Amino acid sequence: MSSETRRQWALALIFVTPVFWSVNYLVARSAPGVIEPHLLALLRWAAAGVLFAIPSWRELLRHRAHLAADWRRYLVLGALGMWICGAWVYVGGRTTAAVNIALIYALSPVLIALASALWLEERLGRPQALGVALALAGVVHVVLQGRWDHLAGVRLVAGDAWILAATLSWTLYSLLLKRWPSPLSPMAQLAAISAAGVLVLLPFTAWEVAHAAPPALTLHGFALAMAAAVLPGFAAYLAYAVMQRELGAARVAVVLYLGPIYAAGLAWAVLGEPLHGYHAAGMVLVLAGIYLVNRPGAR
Repeated sequence: MSSETRRQWALALIFVTPVFWSVNYLVARSAPGVIEPHLLALLRWAAAGVLFAIPSWRELLRHRAHLAADWRRYLVLGALGMWICGAWVYVGGRTTAAVNIALIYALSPVLIALASALWLEERLGRPQALGVALALAGVVHVVLQGRWDHLAGVRLVAGDAWILAATLSWTLYSLLLKRWPSPLSPMAQLAAISAAGVLVLLPFTAWEVAHAAPPALTLHGFALAMAAAVLPGFAAYLAYAVMQRELGAARVAVVLYLGPIYAAGLAWAVLGEPLHGYHAAGMVLVLAGIYLVNRPGAR
C-alpha cells in the first residue's frame, strides 16, 4: 500500500473513530451503581488486549527481546492510556456533570497541538491553528447547547480533578506514542500496552472490589465492560494508533472534537434524546476545523 493510500485511509478513520468512542459515553452514564470503575477498566482492557493479541501473537514472540528491553515504556503507556484514561474518567463521572467532562476534555487537542509543535517538532501553520480553534469552538458550542453565557455558570467540583488528570494523561499518552518509535505494528503494540495497563490496574481493582458494597460485578456490568472493550477499546485505540503514524499527533487530536457531536447522534438513535440546532452549528464548525487541520497539501 502506497504512503498516499495509507494517508487517505487515515483521513477516513478521523470520521469513523469517534463513533467507537461515543459508546464510552453511554457506558460511563450507565456504569455508576452497576460496576466499579477500576473493575470496569480492568475487564475492558483485558478483553481488548486479547483482541489485539490474537492476530499479532507471532509478531509479539518475534519481538520478545524488544519487549523485554522496553518494558518500562509499555508500563508507562499502559498506566497513562488504560489506567488513568480509563478508570479515572469513570471515578470522576460519579461526582461531576457531563458538561464539565466535555469542557475539560476539549482542552486535550489544544494541548496536544501545542506540545507536538514544541516537543515533536510537528509543523502546525496558521491554517492548522485556526482549524484547531474552530473545532474547539464547535465542540464548546455543543456542550453549552449554544448558550455561551452558561460558561460563567460552570462550577468546578472534586470529580473535575479526576477528569483533568485523565485529560493530561491522554495528552502525554498521545505524545509518547509518537515520541517512542516501536518496531511493532499498531496491533501488536496495543496488545503490549493493554497487558501493561492490566498489570497496573490489578492492585487498584483488588482494593476496590474488597471495599465495594456487593455485588462488585453483575451481568449488566460485565456487558458494559465488554461493550467498552470492543468499540471504544479495541477499535478506537487501534484506529487512533494508525492515524497517529500516518498523520501526526497534532492533526489526529482534533478527532476528539467529533466525539460529543457523535455522542449526541448516538443518544438520539439509542436513547431517544432530541437533536437541536446547536448540534448542527457545532458540527459545521468542527468539520471546518478538521478540514483546515488536514487539508490537502498540509504536512
